[in-house]
Amino acid sequence: MSVTITPFLRNAINADALVSGVAGLLMMGGANILSPFLELPAPLLFWAGLALVPFVAMLVVIARRQTVSRLVMIDIIAINALWVIGSFALLVSGAVSPNLLGILFVAAQAITVALFAELQFVGMRRAAAAA
Repeated sequence: MSVTITPFLRNAINADALVSGVAGLLMMGGANILSPFLELPAPLLFWAGLALVPFVAMLVVIARRQTVSRLVMIDIIAINALWVIGSFALLVSGAVSPNLLGILFVAAQAITVALFAELQFVGMRRAAAAA
């Protein structure tokens, strides 16, 4: 089953790609600068940023399409949900000891990703209802 990429859904995917791309570049390029301010390990920041590169590429490709498999959209939403869960799990696990700024950094990006997942879910549902 395919989902039509409506303007709303396209905007949600493009916004996710833009914000994820900027965050990825910031974390990769600025890991050593951000680390002391956030008290998060530089390698964690770098690799988290690098992990966003293929995700952003996928979003850019999908946003250019007219239709996409429903399962692909579910995968995007699930990846975003896993990022949110992983972010908060990192904070409560004790694996890192960020300062307040680091906690706010992780929480803010997780909340933003949750918003994108919600917008994509709503967009997918609206597209299905319109079909």
